[in-house]
Amino acid sequence: MQRITFQNVTFVLVVLGAAISMAAPAPSPRDIVGTQKKLYSQKKEELVIRQFFQDREGGVFVDVGSAWPIRNSNTYYLEKHLGWSGVAVDALEHYAPLYAEKRPRTTFFAYVVTDENDGTETFYVARGLVGRSSTDETRLPKAGTSVPIEVPTTTLNALLEKNGLGEIDFLNMDIEGGAPKALAGFDIAKYRPELVCIEHDSSVDPEMSRSISSWFRDHGYRRIEEYDAYDRVNWYFTPE
Repeated sequence: MQRITFQNVTFVLVVLGAAISMAAPAPSPRDIVGTQKKLYSQKKEELVIRQFFQDREGGVFVDVGSAWPIRNSNTYYLEKHLGWSGVAVDALEHYAPLYAEKRPRTTFFAYVVTDENDGTETFYVARGLVGRSSTDETRLPKAGTSVPIEVPTTTLNALLEKNGLGEIDFLNMDIEGGAPKALAGFDIAKYRPELVCIEHDSSVDPEMSRSISSWFRDHGYRRIEEYDAYDRVNWYFTPE
């Protein structure tokens, strides 16, 4: 029987440590936002999101205020090219058949996402500029240029529970002034998205923007300020 001395053990540990220290360093992140062209999003949102996730495949997204399934979408690239799946929600039900046809990995719901569940709220559909539609009529380009409709409400928590989602990777929110109420109905500590993209609209409503920033800070998220160079409309948050 061969005896193993403490000297032998020390030698093995030293060799093992040297092998670990000689391992190849982690590769640098790809510069997606600086070298690629966007395909679907309105501006560079799609590229910023891809940059953060480094084109990771198979994630889960929630798109609040999703509007069209492809045009100006921040999540279509994730589904089409990277195999992500998720939930899209918008106040306008006429998007539903388009999602059924164009977005097979996305489940669409027609709701106003707010801080109350199972109610209704008036939603003002802007004529000729549907993307500016809002629950706040004062945010529309001109008074009297909208059509009011009644839309059922949901909290984000209720919507996620309804779909059996225990965690999400990416949350996108573009709801024309409705973000503070939508966030109030969201348990971010439970779902802990790795990245949140949210329209801040600081030039229109600086108080609302401060409220959004404070909410994320109070819930342990930091704003990724380096993304401001590529996107002046949205803020991006990630856990501290």
